[in-house]
Amino acid sequence: MILELKNITKSFGEVQAINETSFCIQKGEIFGLIGPNGAGKTTLFNIITGNYKPTSGEVFFQDQKISHLKPYEIVHLGIARTFQNIRLFSSMNVLENVMIGFNKQMRYSILEAFFHLGRFGKVEKEFNLKAYNILEELGIADLANEKATSLSYGQQRKVEIARAMATNPKLLLLDEPAAGMNSSESDELAELILKLREKYKISILLIEHDMKFVNQLCDKVLVLDYGKTIFEGKLSDAVEHKEVIAAYLGDFDASS
Repeated sequence: MILELKNITKSFGEVQAINETSFCIQKGEIFGLIGPNGAGKTTLFNIITGNYKPTSGEVFFQDQKISHLKPYEIVHLGIARTFQNIRLFSSMNVLENVMIGFNKQMRYSILEAFFHLGRFGKVEKEFNLKAYNILEELGIADLANEKATSLSYGQQRKVEIARAMATNPKLLLLDEPAAGMNSSESDELAELILKLREKYKISILLIEHDMKFVNQLCDKVLVLDYGKTIFEGKLSDAVEHKEVIAAYLGDFDASS
């Protein structure tokens, strides 16, 4: 087990965004978090990554309690994420955006960085190559020197995934990675994510509305509705589950 959430509740004033949600992810698993808009999916991401503190309940990563830690401490333990709204540095090119992900691994002093002395040149060269290799794996190495925010939506998504991979994660959280992509682009991305899992032996938790994409990737899904778990298991079973159908389509009468 790499991640475990125990009875997580999150309230914002009188609004309860998450209601006693529990689940766990096994090492190497791709786990899907699905549900209608406003179900609490991104709130759970923010709790796992330390951006929100749970009102009650606990989060464990590799058997270590992390729900009290700061976001940067959680990143250092091996959890990385992308965002629903892409967050790239507009003043930097693609390669520089990915290099940001290596920050905690680059060992040189402030003075060495300021004056470009000592270890600086060797370390920068080493991590430039690593960043380029990640971009190559995602099929966008030819865009390394392009301004990141000038790329297409799908390409920017890949840059954000590349930056997350640069942190050397054990668990990768992807928030709607296929959003804005057409069918062929999302198929390509699904294949790339499977390759990343295989090569880097990572676990993946993703939020996604594209059920074809989820079906291509996920070993298991958890369905939220108004912050409450209504289903956990295989997607093929979820789509036949009455509560799941009602959450997406509204109350219905199967006999009508």
